[in-house]
Amino acid sequence: MGVKDKPLVWLHGEVKTPPLSQAARIEAGFLLRRLQRGEKLPLPHSRPMSSIGPRCHELRINDEKATWRIIYRIDPDAVVILEVFKKGTAKTPKYVVDQCKRRLRLYDE
Repeated sequence: MGVKDKPLVWLHGEVKTPPLSQAARIEAGFLLRRLQRGEKLPLPHSRPMSSIGPRCHELRINDEKATWRIIYRIDPDAVVILEVFKKGTAKTPKYVVDQCKRRLRLYDE
């Protein structure tokens, strides 16, 4: 990690093989590294998740047999990872949104 890189703060979830394929894990690591360096990732890699809160986004990782999502928030001093899950529907499940909001509330206290 460089001097100006933001650390990753994992509140929940992990990126490992399995369940992600090795290629998906490498892609996730590459995209997270870009976020640590201060890059703002556009679609199709990332999209805003204002339903969770300001500065929250959904990182999209396409795998061989599944699509994965990493919900994160960009803080001035860190990239906060809120959730890692396998996407099964077009809409993010309400329980995922609610869990992420709760984790942020606890983290911010």
